[in-house]
Amino acid sequence: METIAVTGGSGKLGSAVIRALQLSGYGVMSLDQRKSGELSCRQLIVDLSDLGQLAGALQGADAVVHLAAIPAPLLYPPAHIFANNVLSGYNVLEAAGLLGIRRAVLGSSESSYGFAWAPLPFPPEYVPVDEQHPQQPRECYGLSKVVNEATAAMFNRRGGMKAVSLRFSTVMTEAEYAHIRPEQPERFKKTLWSYIDIRDAADACLAALKHGEDAAAHLNITADDTLSDWPTERLLNEFYPEVHDRRSRFQGREALVSNRMAKETLHWQPRYSWIERH
Repeated sequence: METIAVTGGSGKLGSAVIRALQLSGYGVMSLDQRKSGELSCRQLIVDLSDLGQLAGALQGADAVVHLAAIPAPLLYPPAHIFANNVLSGYNVLEAAGLLGIRRAVLGSSESSYGFAWAPLPFPPEYVPVDEQHPQQPRECYGLSKVVNEATAAMFNRRGGMKAVSLRFSTVMTEAEYAHIRPEQPERFKKTLWSYIDIRDAADACLAALKHGEDAAAHLNITADDTLSDWPTERLLNEFYPEVHDRRSRFQGREALVSNRMAKETLHWQPRYSWIERH
């Protein structure tokens, strides 16, 4: 049985990934700053800024899923958010490399494109937004994700590690769907109305562990539809009329962020939609 280490295992997505791994027959250990009463796996309290401590905790792991991070440019000083996220990302990959761990999955973010938290909103250069779209963050959190992707690429080059960065859209649970207000489409404009069900996000992590060798270095992980009951073409015409480079004719409520590459290389398919709960 393979053992997978999950950093941030006590968190929202981390705990879902651990449960999905266990259901798929993996051994799991959680690395976090706190333990969770909801988990039934080995739990280690680890300071990810301490490389030696982290290397000790990763002993015996066959792969690592790195999800620990401050998840938004909020509540802490920007410099602290950036330093925390970047140092922990580097240390996880450095420790894995020292131990001969050759597979890693990193939680990146759609925020790396820059739209979500920009102080002054700006439009995408083209739609649908695929992995080749420029990453133009305007704040510490999105920038930390760009740096972590570059760090993963460096480890891929240096030592043959295969690290896949998953650019998650807003991760949502079934309970959170009740708070969506489809009659207010402007609420989700800055995130391009994109999201991913937490179950599909967890499945994407498993798929990246299984098929990472054939995957691109970074992949959008998003639902097939938008967080609106408006047709996507109407959303564009109403909220982004300045985006003239439309590389697809959107059908119905089709997502503005492309997940095609993840589907093709990870053999993954999002299964859940918020609209089923409304």
